[in-house]
This record gives sequence, structure tokens and C-alpha cells, in this order.
Amino acid sequence: MAKNYYNVLGVEKGSSKEDIKRAFHRMAHKYHPDKKGGDSSKFKEVSEAYAVLSDEKKRAEYDAYGQTFQGGNAGGGFSGFNGFDFSNFSGQGFGNINTEDLGDIFGDFFGGGRERVNRGRDISIDLELSFDESIFGVERKVLISKLSTCEVCKGSGGKPGTTMEKCKMCNGNGKIRENRRSFFGSVSVTRQCDTCAGIGKTPKEKCNVCRGEKILKRQEEITIAVPPGIDHGEVIRLTQKGEASSNGVAGDLYVRIHVKKHQTLTRDGNNLITTISVKLTDALLGADYKVSTLEGPLTVSIPAGIAYGEVLRVKGRGVPYEKNHRGDLLIKVNIAIPQKISKESKKLLEDLRKEGM
Repeated sequence: MAKNYYNVLGVEKGSSKEDIKRAFHRMAHKYHPDKKGGDSSKFKEVSEAYAVLSDEKKRAEYDAYGQTFQGGNAGGGFSGFNGFDFSNFSGQGFGNINTEDLGDIFGDFFGGGRERVNRGRDISIDLELSFDESIFGVERKVLISKLSTCEVCKGSGGKPGTTMEKCKMCNGNGKIRENRRSFFGSVSVTRQCDTCAGIGKTPKEKCNVCRGEKILKRQEEITIAVPPGIDHGEVIRLTQKGEASSNGVAGDLYVRIHVKKHQTLTRDGNNLITTISVKLTDALLGADYKVSTLEGPLTVSIPAGIAYGEVLRVKGRGVPYEKNHRGDLLIKVNIAIPQKISKESKKLLEDLRKEGM
């Protein structure tokens, strides 16, 4: 028999999201299996109901089609709370449940969990390269305005030469224990001290430049090593070259590559492609032609009797890849047909026709 998710949470069909959230908090507190008198099957049931009713799209589908809609009847086992990873909660069959709500409900109840590492903001920039630079690689320096580590105090927050003293906020422990109220009751939580960033010490005198903040907005020159063979639209990630964090690690810098078009060359994977226009007589008799490449002019031999559209391959003149490997240069042959011919040339062509050519 199909479940009525509204009845499971004890709310009316027209209830607001806040009413549904409060009902879920109340029911989860009541049935949590790690509590005395808890019921794991009931807890799973209310979690399933909340996963659907807290999501506007799923709720609309459920109201229209009942539990038969895609994403209804979420299943999955429950193995107690110890070691439970909320980032995978939707993968356990509970749909797109709001993990922030779960963190509010259970994070404090179980004494916190893993400490979060403060991380600076990721930033992204666009970098335009010539076709040659994308093939052979290049080193570029860019000037970016961002939050960076203070150059004077080197991120310590203290005046150069100052001594470090015991943090007054955490008494040198690096951690602070505090009580928080939740619907489970009063919960004791240990967190990293914001004043000393968990070090337990603070500088006696603050840095005059960043005023103890350890970071400040400034322009920073960053060197970007573009590898050979990079393609249009690819992204280079520079770890910890994003914005700095006063009490953690810097974010990452993402560089999106834009490659200008070449006048005569195009790229196909690890191969380079160009086109050469050959005179009709040279196509019939053969000849040497010069072809422009990224490494200068290259002389290629046009074999006698070559057909229109044939491709000549020059090995090792393409795009570098892996170690000491390169693709090929592919030369497409076009045969130039003269628009006007002299009487002498016409006579010669007539003679060739008679010979069956």
C-alpha cells in the first residue's frame, strides 16, 4: 500500500516548507535509533517522506502522481548513525534531502564530527594563446587582484620580530568547548578557536600592514606554465593559487584556455592539417612544393599522378603528446584547374585525350 508522506510527518497537504521541516525535526528526534525508545524503521520512513516533501519538484510530482513518480518510495538500509556520511545521504535512497538540515539536526547531537578546513575562494581567469603557443607550450605571467597572504608578516598576523603569547580566548588549547541548544537538548561541541586558528598562540603585536588579519587585497603576479599540446577550452588548475584564507589554505586558480585560429593550420586531435594547391601539370608529372609549418617552410614532394583530395602525411610534425611523442602533419592536396587555356595548351590536352588520358 502506498504511503501518505503527509500523514507520515503528521502535517496537512498544504503545509509550508517550514512546517514540514519542523515536523521532520520533531519526528526524527522521536524515532532516532540511537535514542532510547527509537525506531529505525520509523526514522527511515520519516526521512523518506522529508526527502520528497522538502524538494519542491518532487513534492509537486508526488502531489500529482502519488508514490509512483520517479524518486518516490525511496529505499535503502540504515546501519546506525556512527560513521554515517551525510554527503552520501541522497545516494542511500533518500532523494535530494537537505543535508544542511541534517547537519543542524545531528552534527551537534553527536559532538560535531570532522573539523572543517577553512579554505579560500576559488577564482578563474581566461587566457588567450596563439596557435603556436598552444602547440609548443608557453610560460605566461599574469597580474591578479585577490586576497593574498600578507608579505610583511608572512601570514602570521604579527609584527615582524614580535613574540607569540598564549591565546587568551582558548587559553592556549587551540579549541573551544561550547554548549549549543538543539531539539535534542543541550549539546556540548568542541570547535577550533577562531582567534588563534587552532595554534594556541597569538602575536603580542599585530602586523601594521594587515592589522593581524594575515591576508589583504593586493595584486599578485602568478606564473602559468602552459603545457605543450593544450587545446581550446581546456582548463589548467593551479592548486592554492586562488584567494588566501586567514585561518586555512588558499583556494585554487582555474585558467580557461582560448586558442586563436591559425591562418593555414587546423588541429585534429594530435595531428595538424593544412591544404596545398597544386597545378594540374604538377599533379600529373610530380613536383616539389613548399608548405608553411609552425617550424618554418617544409619542402614536400608531390608524387606524379596524385589525385584531388589525397593526403600526404609528414610524421612527427604534429601536436606534442606524452613524452617525446608528436602527431603528424596532414597535407590535403587540391588541384588547381585553370579557368582559361591557350590554343597551344588546348591542342596538347586534345592530344592527351586521344591517348586515353
